[in-house]
Amino acid sequence: MTEPLPERKRRHRRRTVRVDVDYVSETGSHRDTATTLGAGGLFVQTDSPLPRGSSVELRFQLPGRDWVHEIQGRVSWCRPPSESGPYASGMGIQFTNRIAAALLAQDLLDLD
Repeated sequence: MTEPLPERKRRHRRRTVRVDVDYVSETGSHRDTATTLGAGGLFVQTDSPLPRGSSVELRFQLPGRDWVHEIQGRVSWCRPPSESGPYASGMGIQFTNRIAAALLAQDLLDLD
């Protein structure tokens, strides 16, 4: 039986979403789906997660919005398909651009 993931304290509230994310890394351009999103980062569901520490440039649009968020981040953790168990494979990306993250946080608040 798989143990549940331990509870971690988060600095930012997260939302469950389905948002297409275009991102560029040193390995090229990619397009996958973010399934959770917060002011501090997002989870990208993918069968090909980038290595931890990889820098990425992200572009995505929130539902019902006309503008695109462009923000830099880095892969803070990854879950390859071979280790995903009952969870989705993918990677957690932490935003590294504070100004863009603050603008996103305001946009997320306006969705309420």
